[in-house]
Amino acid sequence: MRARRTRSPDPNALPLMNSDTDLFPNVAKVLTVAELTRSIRGLLETRFGAVWVQGEISNYKKYQSGHQYFTLKDQRAAISCVIFRDTILPFPRPLTDGMQVQVYGNVTLFEARGQYQLNVQILQSRGLGLLQAKFEALKRKLEAEGLFEADRKRALPKFPRRIGIITSPSGAAIRDMLNILARRAPAVEVLISPVRVQGTGASLEIATALRELSQPNDAWKPLDVIVVARGGGSIEDLWEFNEEVVARAIFHCALPVVSAVGHEIDFTIADFVADLRAPTPSAAAELIVPDVRDLERRTRELQNCLEKCWRGFLGQARARLSAVSEKALLRELSQRLRDAQQELDLRRESLSRTVERRRTTDRTRLTNAQLALKAHNPARELTVRRQSLTEMSRRLRESTRQGMDQASQRWERAAGLLRILGPEATLERGYSITRDASGKVIRRVAEAKPRTQVTTRVRDGEFISEVR
Repeated sequence: MRARRTRSPDPNALPLMNSDTDLFPNVAKVLTVAELTRSIRGLLETRFGAVWVQGEISNYKKYQSGHQYFTLKDQRAAISCVIFRDTILPFPRPLTDGMQVQVYGNVTLFEARGQYQLNVQILQSRGLGLLQAKFEALKRKLEAEGLFEADRKRALPKFPRRIGIITSPSGAAIRDMLNILARRAPAVEVLISPVRVQGTGASLEIATALRELSQPNDAWKPLDVIVVARGGGSIEDLWEFNEEVVARAIFHCALPVVSAVGHEIDFTIADFVADLRAPTPSAAAELIVPDVRDLERRTRELQNCLEKCWRGFLGQARARLSAVSEKALLRELSQRLRDAQQELDLRRESLSRTVERRRTTDRTRLTNAQLALKAHNPARELTVRRQSLTEMSRRLRESTRQGMDQASQRWERAAGLLRILGPEATLERGYSITRDASGKVIRRVAEAKPRTQVTTRVRDGEFISEVR
């Protein structure tokens, strides 16, 4: 018997399997391309998020839609980048291939091509400081939200009684401010909230102090204005005043806020949000309170003017009295004048006390009225009354319509009964009505007298007959 020759198995050939689970025993589900791509995109965005990347621009293109596309590369790798329209402010100069830049954006994946890319949010020339880029990015964000609007900034009180200062208790800024306040307005009360003004976590302390000072507290009387102060320094030293938490705390503060951070050339995010920006802490102290010496000088000027007018009036009065009065009358009038002067002094003092009491009372009544007005908003009461009136009008119209419908139904039922029970309906059913000569209806035989004529009415007419 001849032997059968067989080929040796191909080591690269796949073994025969009965099912997909035999081929990939660890795979529980077969994914679509879209499902796999979406999962990879989620992993990229979760793992990396927003990152800073630097490199060289190549293959730069800008489409009519306003979106910009380019490749960011170095000597070993490349990544696709896209700048969507209105995502960032225009770059100072046109982007070109070969330009060295630093970009900040979110790592994601373009599902249609299965290509990972960087959605750019910040673009700057390579070598520009990261803090300056963060400053510009936050400034653009808050400005777009309206935190820098001039219309929302509040005017400072002209004569503040109590001032809150948020600063470091050991810095030179607070000493300068206290010296200037003591010289310009010694009667003003100052409440210092000690915080750190530099280093990690200082921004949270500043924001917390702003919230605490702006809210009523049993530990101190209500303040009129708050000053956030710090001496000069580098952008790193002043960075805590560029944090978003400080900016939003100033924006939501219930009291006017003065930003006095750094020197005149230094600008922070707090300066743009605050109701007033002072070039230095010392300048802030001069801006928020009037100089008592200027007030005293103005008071003396007014007093001298009043005394001059009064002396002129008295001189004219004396001249008139001398011309028309004798000595006795003049002495009497002079005595009366002195009495009037004394009484005028007393009344002036009494009037001053009365005006002060009235001012205090009016201020209290105004405050109470404002609180009452807030509690009983006329617009809200008007809205409630208008809704009640609308509901009553609706109910009145509904009640009138229902009454008319019910009356109409009763009328139709009565008309129906009348049609059924009336004489015409009775005649239609075959009955007749008989009357005597006087027109009286005859209901019994006894009522029909012999040899009299009666009239009988049937459905289609009447006829006359004689009783026998």
